[in-house]
Amino acid sequence: MAYKHGISTSEIPTSITPSVTSATLPVVFGTAPVNMSKRAKPPVNEPVLCYTYAEAVEAFGYSEDWSFTLSEFMNSYFALFGASPVVLVNVLDPAKHKKSVPDQAVPMSDGLATIKDQGVLKGSVKVKKDSATYEVDKDYALNFNGSGELVIQRLSKGTIPADTKELTVSYDKLDPAAVKPTDIIGGIDSEGRPTGLELINQIFPRFRMVPGMVLAPGFSSDPTVAAVLTAKVRNINGSFKCMALTDIPANMQYTDVPKWTADHNYTSPGQINCYPKLTLGDKKYHLSSQLAGVMCVTDAANGGVPYMSPSNHNFQADGAALNDGTEVLLGPDQASFLNGNGIVTALNFIGGWKAWGNRTGAYPGVTDPKDAFIPVRRMMDWIQNTVVLTYWQYLDAPVTKRMVQAITDSLNLWMNSLQAQGYILGGRVEFLESENPKVNLMDGKIKFHIYVTPPSPAEEISFVVEYDANYLSSLFAA
Repeated sequence: MAYKHGISTSEIPTSITPSVTSATLPVVFGTAPVNMSKRAKPPVNEPVLCYTYAEAVEAFGYSEDWSFTLSEFMNSYFALFGASPVVLVNVLDPAKHKKSVPDQAVPMSDGLATIKDQGVLKGSVKVKKDSATYEVDKDYALNFNGSGELVIQRLSKGTIPADTKELTVSYDKLDPAAVKPTDIIGGIDSEGRPTGLELINQIFPRFRMVPGMVLAPGFSSDPTVAAVLTAKVRNINGSFKCMALTDIPANMQYTDVPKWTADHNYTSPGQINCYPKLTLGDKKYHLSSQLAGVMCVTDAANGGVPYMSPSNHNFQADGAALNDGTEVLLGPDQASFLNGNGIVTALNFIGGWKAWGNRTGAYPGVTDPKDAFIPVRRMMDWIQNTVVLTYWQYLDAPVTKRMVQAITDSLNLWMNSLQAQGYILGGRVEFLESENPKVNLMDGKIKFHIYVTPPSPAEEISFVVEYDANYLSSLFAA
């Protein structure tokens, strides 16, 4: 050892480990009008993280035709709820989900001709007049208007006569109806790349963010899609968990919905069932789209901690309806019938249109609070995800008493802070000898036992009112 004369210093690891929390991040699968994407290569089966509406439109385009389901979600999430961020995944492939439109006459006025259609693929457009065939960027330019329609603009340097009143146009256009449940479910393509719901496992490696909920508005009303979606969210990267927001087909009366959910196995504790659709003006939304906004706004108001139920919080809606436009106006007793069968609905009773329901899809078949209540289930997932993120750094470290104490001390401190803020009623962690036999410790396996109680939502509040004759004496008071 070298000779020393003076003062020296050294460091040891902090005994308390700060927690790394997981944010509320929706991951949404659907179809987008990628013919309007500003990217050189439109995103197909590629997760894209968007913090603003402008970023989402730049990547995916936007259309008022909500057969493009990601356009519906973008409108709801960014415009109505002002929420952020979101991961969007478009599964519509312009190379295969398209159809051809044969020659048709398009009126031209003042050098402009507008194709009154959505999803037109620029590169497929052919413009002619009688025997003359015109060239793009030489005779005309192509640009989309604010409604997503393609506008043909006559160029003065070209050969289209200035007095032209009509053009003959043919083109290919996106066909969102060609996207099937199998495209949402996805798999591994011929080149070994994941598609559809298989991409859930790419979210954390790509963005270092844990999915907080996953949905596929409209598509999740298909039982096969819902089954795969619900299974995927309960085991993300082998480490994380979140909840699936699934739509019940809005083509039946509310009294038929519980039987449908039971018959089609919409009964997972990791599932929030949504019925019917919502309306706002002339727009119609899947309830799952707006519920995601409600949940994210509610979480944000509580420090990102999902301990509060989305129930009794406002939708951005002026009505509820079935697919065919039939109005659905439920009273509290009718809405409670749905809630009692694990279905979240919309109620217009006091304070406007609100999300109504606290129960996961598992209820009433499962009554364990951790699986039956939406906020309790979400808290259990959030706590587990946070533990994984925070204590991953201890993996492969030597199993010592100091390590065990560091984990238990920091976890207990975190639990105390959650309790102090009212996010849990109480919590603690213990390292129990009974759960850590010597053979496991020798094999590098250690187990910590976390006890925690998130608060249940006040689903029923009762007041007892009694006539008290003793107050009659007040009639004779001086």
